[in-house]
Amino acid sequence: MVPNPWDAGTARILTAYGFPALATTSAGLAFALGRRDGANLIGQAETLANAAQIAAATHLPVSADLENGGPTIGDIAMTIREAAASGLVGGSIEDATGRPDAPIFPLAEAVDRITAAAHTTRDLPFPFTLTARAENFLYGRPDLTDTITRLNAYAEAGADVVYAPGLPDAEAVRTVCAAVDRPVNLLATGFVLNHSVGEIAEWGVRRISLGSAMARAALGAFVGGARELAQQGTFGFATHALSYGDANALFPPG
Repeated sequence: MVPNPWDAGTARILTAYGFPALATTSAGLAFALGRRDGANLIGQAETLANAAQIAAATHLPVSADLENGGPTIGDIAMTIREAAASGLVGGSIEDATGRPDAPIFPLAEAVDRITAAAHTTRDLPFPFTLTARAENFLYGRPDLTDTITRLNAYAEAGADVVYAPGLPDAEAVRTVCAAVDRPVNLLATGFVLNHSVGEIAEWGVRRISLGSAMARAALGAFVGGARELAQQGTFGFATHALSYGDANALFPPG
């Protein structure tokens, strides 16, 4: 289980709960900066600055959502090197282009991009876990066969972990896990939320990430409080808040 903090404070809280590793969330960062996710509004410099703050706030290994790594192979290599210099020990590269007219890179180009990322990680002075993401199901291309083809190709290109966010059901997850010779990451969303970690492990999944779930949970509490204040003029939301003392005690004194 790899939860996703979006700033130094949430990284410290998750560290205290004994998780083995952390990962950043591009959506959580976008929301914290007051921007829409998935609209190419967060630059690599902002992504890596956020990741560096998270890595500095914990002794745990931190992996970053590096989105597609940049427009060119050279950009991807630079992104990996900068991620490593920021204190990260892992990162994901997706095959989404960011272009509405052609949302997914052609397979050959996507493989070249993962190959470049993998070669760069091998040149680092420490192990760096590369996760390759096949984004078909997030962009209106629910083609499981093509997704598996892509995941296998990315594994052969050097990815350490593979990930296909948006798979529709447990059977699809089992099929992917059985077909790909790499650890499979699963996003805890949709139907996945109705199953336990133990059940998910039985499908063959080796890593579970929460993506923006915890950021959205925090936003949900905030929006609920704002709505109550604006529409009812009452303070019921505050009865569920941490006390000032408990909140302050989550963080070190110096």
